[in-house]
Amino acid sequence: MQYLLLISADEELAATRMREGAFGSFDAWFTDLEQRGVLRAHVGLHESATATTVRLRDGEVLLTDGPFAEGREQVGGLAVVDCADLDEAVAIAAAHPAAVFGQVEVRPVRVS
Repeated sequence: MQYLLLISADEELAATRMREGAFGSFDAWFTDLEQRGVLRAHVGLHESATATTVRLRDGEVLLTDGPFAEGREQVGGLAVVDCADLDEAVAIAAAHPAAVFGQVEVRPVRVS
């Protein structure tokens, strides 16, 4: 089954961790998943300040600068993994480097 991993953290803290060299641990995590054959997709996102939120109300397109959800914790990336079950997906999420300073939400993917 496929699972979406939504990786989020305080953006300032995440930026500090990246400056401190966390890129290597992220690369190692992705490499491990690729070698195991479970990684289906992954992307990192630019800062939430670069987001545009789109709403359609009464036929009018409304744009808002910034993310849908305001707050310190923002989604910074995502990955799709193919796992035997939720337990395997949770183990993969717990091994993500951002899990120690942010969180990784695990959600099953609907495949039609």
